[in-house]
Amino acid sequence: MAHKAGFVNIIGNPNVGKSTLMNAFVGERLSIITSKAQTTRHRILGIVNGEDFQMILSDTPGIIKPAYELQASMMDFVKSAFEDADVLIYIVEIGEEVLKDEAFFKKIENSEVPVLLLLNKIDKSNQDQLEEQVKYWSEKVPTAEIHPISALEGFNVAEVFNRIIELLPESPAFYPKDTLTDKPERFFVNEIIREKILMHYKKEIPYSVEIETGEFFEEEKIIRMRSVIMVERDTQKGIIIGHKGAALKRVGVEARKDLEKFFGKQVHLELYVKVNKNWRSDASQLKRFGYTDKK
Repeated sequence: MAHKAGFVNIIGNPNVGKSTLMNAFVGERLSIITSKAQTTRHRILGIVNGEDFQMILSDTPGIIKPAYELQASMMDFVKSAFEDADVLIYIVEIGEEVLKDEAFFKKIENSEVPVLLLLNKIDKSNQDQLEEQVKYWSEKVPTAEIHPISALEGFNVAEVFNRIIELLPESPAFYPKDTLTDKPERFFVNEIIREKILMHYKKEIPYSVEIETGEFFEEEKIIRMRSVIMVERDTQKGIIIGHKGAALKRVGVEARKDLEKFFGKQVHLELYVKVNKNWRSDASQLKRFGYTDKK
C-alpha cells in the first residue's frame, strides 16, 4: 500500500474551535483551549502517524486585523499556512460570516489545494439553521467540501479525519514516526502556564503576558523547571502576583498538575514575574520569543 504524507493547515477566525479540532485529531492537548479569543499565538504542528500515512496538522492563530507588532507576527504564521498546505481546513462556526481579513478569504477561494470547510459547533444549532448555513457557505466558497462537525463533542470528527487521509498526496514521512510535534518541551511548559493565566485573569492582562522557561532539568523521577512570566507594566506584575502571592501560587499549582500529566512524572515548578516593557511591540523581543524573523 502506498504511503501518504502531507501538511494539513487549519485556519479561521478566533475562537471557532481550531485548537479543539487539532487536539481531537492528535489525541494530545498541544494547543491552548479557553473561551477567550486569540489564545493561539504560534503555528503549532501536531503529527498523527499511521502505518501508511503521516498527517502533519498545523494549528494557527485566529485571523484578526493586527493592532500591534505581536499580532502582525501572529498573522505571518497564518500566511505561512497557505504556502505549504496539501489540504486546507477552513473552520467556521454556526452563524459566523467571512474572515475578518478579506485578503485571507480570497486566498481560500482561490486555493489550488483541496479545501475542507468545517462548520463547527453544530451542537448549538437546529436543523433549519444548519441547512441555511450549509447553503450560505456553499455559495460563498463553492470549491470547498462542507462538513458539519462538533469538535468538542466529537461529531463527524472521525469522518473528516478519514477524508483528509484520502486527500493526502503519496509521499514518504516527513518526520520520524514517533514524533508528536515540532515544538520543544519548554514550549509546552510556557503554553500550559499561559493557559492558566488566560483562565484566571481578565481584560488586557493575559494578552500582555509572555512566558520564558529558562531552567529545565529532567531527573529520573522529577523534572525541575523555572519559568518567568513577563508583563509590560509594574501594575500588571502586582495583579499577576496577587495579595500575598495567592494569585501566582494558584497559577503555579494548576500548571504543575497539568505539567505532571503532560510529562508523566513529578514536576517542581518555580514561577517568577518580571516587567519587560512594551515587549509586544519590540521586534527584537518578539524574535527572542520565537514570533518573528523580522529584523
